[in-house]
Amino acid sequence: MAKIDTILFDLDGTLIDTNELIISSFLHTLNHYYPDSYQRQDVLPFMGPTLVETFTSIDRDRADEMVHMYRTFNKENHDVLVKEFSGVYETVRTLKESGYKLGIVTTKMLDVVEKGLRLTKLDEFFEVIVALDHVEKPKPDAEPVLKALSLLDSEPHEAIMIGDNHHDIIGGRNAGTVTAGVAWSSKGRDHLLQFDPDYMLETMPDLLTILEELNR
Repeated sequence: MAKIDTILFDLDGTLIDTNELIISSFLHTLNHYYPDSYQRQDVLPFMGPTLVETFTSIDRDRADEMVHMYRTFNKENHDVLVKEFSGVYETVRTLKESGYKLGIVTTKMLDVVEKGLRLTKLDEFFEVIVALDHVEKPKPDAEPVLKALSLLDSEPHEAIMIGDNHHDIIGGRNAGTVTAGVAWSSKGRDHLLQFDPDYMLETMPDLLTILEELNR
C-alpha cells in the first residue's frame, strides 16, 4: 500500500476557527432582508456549501446582492472574529518539517483564504491553495481535490482530505483519497460520522498518530 505523503485540509472550521465570523456574517445579511427571521441554529446548515448555493436557495433574484453584503461584512470583521484552534499551528508545522506535501481545498475565495492564513501565521506552510475562484465545481465534486493533488504532483491514494463538513468527506471520497473528519465541527461529531469518514480527529495532533499508523 502506498504511503500517505500529501495532506489536504479544508480551511474554515478545520484549520482556523471562523465559526463566529461565518455565523455573524449570515445573521447580518439574512436579518437585513428578513428581520428577526433567523437565529444562530438556523444558519448552521449554510456552513459548507458555497455562498451562491446558499443564497440562491433562499432568494434567487437577490442572491448576488446578498453574497456581496455577506462578503463585505465578513472582510470587515475578519480579524476581530477569527481565532485559532488549539494544536493546529504546531501540528501543521510538524507535518511540514516532516516532509509532507500540504494543501488547502476550500469553498472560500482566495483573498479571504490568504487573509485567514496570515492572521493565524499558517501561510508559510502550504504549497498549494485551491479556492472557489480556481474551480468550476466546488466540493463535494472531486474537481478541487484532484486539482490540488495535480499541483502537488500527488496521487489520490497517497493523500488524505481533512475537513469539518460532509462536503469535505464526500469530496475526498469522490477523488479517491483517505478521508478524516474533525470532531470540533460546528455541526457536531455525530453529524460528520453519518458520512463515514475513514478517521475522526478528536484534536488536530491526532493526525500525527493516524499518519504513523497509515505509513507503518
